[in-house]
Amino acid sequence: MYDETDDKTRASDTKEFIEDISKAYPTKVARKRLQHMIGVNSLEKQKIDANVRTIPGIITQRGCCYAGCKGVVIGPIVDMIHIVHGPIGCSYYAWLTRRNQGRARSDGKNYLQYCFSTDIQEDNIVFGGEKKLKAAIEEAYNIFKPKAISVHATCPVGLIGDDVVKVSKEMSEKLGINIFGFSCEGYKGVSQSAGHHLANNGLFKNVVGMDDTEEEGFTVNILGEYNIGGDAWEIERIFNKAGIKVISKFSGDGSYDEIAKSHTAKLNIIQCHRSINYMAEMMETKFGIPWIKINFIGIKSMSKSLRKIARFFDDPNLSERIEKIITEEEVEAENAIAPYRERLNGRTAAIFVGGSRAHHYQDIFKDLGMKVIAAGYEFAHRDDYEGRDVISDIKVDADSRNIEQLYVEPDPARFRLRISPERYEQLKKEKFLSYYEGMIGEMESGSLVIDDISHHELEKIIEIYKPDIICSGIKDKYLIEKWGIPSKQLHNYDYGGPFAGYRGAVNFAKDIDMRVNSRVWSYITPPWKGTPIINAEFAA
Repeated sequence: MYDETDDKTRASDTKEFIEDISKAYPTKVARKRLQHMIGVNSLEKQKIDANVRTIPGIITQRGCCYAGCKGVVIGPIVDMIHIVHGPIGCSYYAWLTRRNQGRARSDGKNYLQYCFSTDIQEDNIVFGGEKKLKAAIEEAYNIFKPKAISVHATCPVGLIGDDVVKVSKEMSEKLGINIFGFSCEGYKGVSQSAGHHLANNGLFKNVVGMDDTEEEGFTVNILGEYNIGGDAWEIERIFNKAGIKVISKFSGDGSYDEIAKSHTAKLNIIQCHRSINYMAEMMETKFGIPWIKINFIGIKSMSKSLRKIARFFDDPNLSERIEKIITEEEVEAENAIAPYRERLNGRTAAIFVGGSRAHHYQDIFKDLGMKVIAAGYEFAHRDDYEGRDVISDIKVDADSRNIEQLYVEPDPARFRLRISPERYEQLKKEKFLSYYEGMIGEMESGSLVIDDISHHELEKIIEIYKPDIICSGIKDKYLIEKWGIPSKQLHNYDYGGPFAGYRGAVNFAKDIDMRVNSRVWSYITPPWKGTPIINAEFAA
């Protein structure tokens, strides 16, 4: 039975924990970090600080603007060549590190396994690298004959002033294919979030709307799904059974030709809100495509999302097919995870990853009978935590002004609402369309939310709460495992997956059970508890 007193007690304990964490910081740093932490209290509307620069000296999980642009959004498009204009190390960082899966279409073009770089050297830093970039674009074109090329700037070329946008335009005119550049130097913005925004702008300006070929039926675009470990393919398996046609995916297993006609779809469905909401809003304004927020991670979440799609299309036959699929798939998945749930029930987890993943995976942990005691995002904005109601309250800062804001108007020839204006307005009023409720509202009172978590804060959570598993990224994985706590990467899945959809939920249950219930963690002695290799002390 719900007890309001319990909520207040748990929230009070969490507040004490947060204050204890901040004691290790200098006063000024502590004051800033406290704005990024809350103990969830379902009785209050809570505010959290987000999308501000990490305090110098604090070790952060975040990636850079280039990582968000090339590594997250543009890189997974399989039939384009993506050239990195920068040192080879920058290219390696964004070369399949997220395990985006992709398949060639009928033309056989798939460059996902390749790594294209201009390999900037010291003499290019002194004398400029634009000639080298032109040569690289021409060489890539002559060898592969791609239908399009993207070019991505990293920090050094931005500092010396190489103009990748201008060079790309020149080479596009010379070679006769679509070539467009991104000034996505790593230092732009406060995190990879800036790169997501730049990537959305680039795709919208240069690709979306180029092919007006329209397809009949229940057509959708899947936005913010990056096909890590094959997630998108499991989602499409269900869609195919239901008779829902995917026009394009942004951008896991994405195709240039499919994105070019994405503006013809009847509905945009958003998986990762933070990385792609810009695209959904621009397509809604220019072409009249409504969008809904969904979550395909977890058995119940998958069913809930399918029902949301059915509600939008409002077709009795489609709704009947979806209900039949839900019944069949839920039974199969529930039976498969039952033995794992028995071993995992009551265990605890913490999730610090992504812009929406820390929210999405809470549902699948509920399916397994586990409790998420702490969560946070690496690069979220306040609306990802608090819901889109707060967007009007978010101040535009200097970092946000670094990112181009596209001014979009309805296309006079191609704008059309996919449903009646009356129903469109009603669904928006009900917050069914164009709305995301954020992560905090769905978390239990007493749980922790920490934005842009530091290693110190993560270690305190391990020390005090001792979660049975922590889901994070590669930068934190081995820090966590040195404590004898299993870690699951949710950026690349540690070579597992898919985890989306019904069969993905079963894969996830097996993976988590293997980690949480392995005895290997009990054999680990943290390095700082063993015999030190050297001893030292501060000099007076």
